Amino acid sequence: MKIPAWLPLLLGFLTAVGPVSTDMYLPAFPAIEAALGAAPGSAQLTLATWFAGLAVGQITMGTLSDRYGRRGPLVAGTLLYAAASACCAVAPSILWLSVFRAVAAIGGSAGMVIPRAMVRDLADGHAAARLMSKLMLVMGAAPILAPTLGGLLLGVGSWRIIFWIGSFYGLVCAALAWRKLPDTLPPHLRVRLGPSGLAARFIGIAREPGFLVHALMGGFALFAMFAYIAGSPPVLIGMFALTPTEYGLVFGSCAFGYIGAAQVNARILPLLGSGRVMRFAVRTAFCATACLAAGAFLGARSLASVAIPLFVTMSCMGFIMPNTTVGALSRHSAHAASASALMGTMQFVMGAASGTLAGVLTDGTPRGMATLMLAGMTGAIVADVVRARIAARVRTSDDAAALLPLAPR
Repeated sequence: MKIPAWLPLLLGFLTAVGPVSTDMYLPAFPAIEAALGAAPGSAQLTLATWFAGLAVGQITMGTLSDRYGRRGPLVAGTLLYAAASACCAVAPSILWLSVFRAVAAIGGSAGMVIPRAMVRDLADGHAAARLMSKLMLVMGAAPILAPTLGGLLLGVGSWRIIFWIGSFYGLVCAALAWRKLPDTLPPHLRVRLGPSGLAARFIGIAREPGFLVHALMGGFALFAMFAYIAGSPPVLIGMFALTPTEYGLVFGSCAFGYIGAAQVNARILPLLGSGRVMRFAVRTAFCATACLAAGAFLGARSLASVAIPLFVTMSCMGFIMPNTTVGALSRHSAHAASASALMGTMQFVMGAASGTLAGVLTDGTPRGMATLMLAGMTGAIVADVVRARIAARVRTSDDAAALLPLAPR
C-alpha cells in the first residue's frame, strides 16, 4: 500500500492527544490546587490517574482494534475522551478531577495505541522507524505548544478553559478519524478471541524476548520522562519562580529537542542501525540525569544546572522511543495492536508509578525528580545491554544455520 504524504501527519495529530492532555495543564497545577482547596502537590494525583487510565485503556483499545479494525475503536475512544475532558472542566474537587482524568485517559489511549499499530500495518524495520519519526514531528509539536498555550490561557481565564479546549480537540480527532482515516486492518485479518485466547495471546507476546526487552527499555525511558513531566512544575515554577508562560518556554525547548532528535533518527538509521543509535542515546541520557542528580544533591541553584540536563535527556528520547517501539512490534505483525497495547500498558504502569513517586518526593528542590530520572535511565541501560546480547545470540544462530549443509533430497 502506497502511504499518502498526509497520513503520517494525521496519525501524528491523533497520537498527540497524549502530550496535549498531559502537558497543557501542567502550568495550572498551582491554580488547580488553589481553586479546589487542595494541598500543595495534590494536583500531581490527577497526573498519576491519567497515566493509570492510559495503562488500562491501551490494552483495552488494542484488543478492540485487533478485533473490529482500526478506525471504529479510534473514533469511539476519542469521543469518550472528549466527553470526559468536558467533565474535567466542571469537576468540583481534586478527587472528581482525578476520576474524570482516568476516564479521559481510557478513551484517549485509542489515539496513542492504534496509530502505532497502523504504522506496523503499513511498514516494518527502518521504514517503520522513519514513519514513526514523521509521526513524532507532528506529535512533538504538542509538547512545545501545549504548556505555552496553557500558560497563556491562565493569563486570561480559569484553568477550566484548558479542559474545554481538550474536549474540543477530542471532537476534532473523532471527526478526522471518521472522515479521513483509512482502516489499515482488512476484515480477513481481524481476530476474534475469547478471554482465554486473549490471555494466551498477551502471554505469548510478553514471552518473546525481542518484544520484552524493547518494551522495558522504552518503559524505563518513559519512567524518567514522566518523572520530569510530574516533577518539573514544582521545581521550575516553585523553586525558580518561573511564570506559567516561562515554564512553557522551558518545557517547549525540551520538546523541541525531542522532535528534532526524532527527525535526525530517521536519517541516520540506514547508516548506523537502530542498535547503535539506542546504545548512544540511553548512555547519553544516563550521563545527563547523573549530572542533574549531582547538581541537585550538591546544592546547585542555577536554572541552567537543571534546564540543560533536562534538554539533553529529552532530546535523547527522540532517538530511544521510535526505535524501541519498532523493535517491540517487529515480530508481531499479525496482532500489532495487541502488542502495541501490551507495550503501552507496561510502560504507562511504570509512568503512573513515576508520577506518583514524583508527587511523594516533591520537596521544593530537583532532588526527587532527578533521582527518579536517574533510576529510569539506569534501568534503560540494563535493558539495552540485555537487548544487545539477545541480538548477538540471534546473529550467531543465523550464521550457524547458514553454515549447515543442505539436507539430502
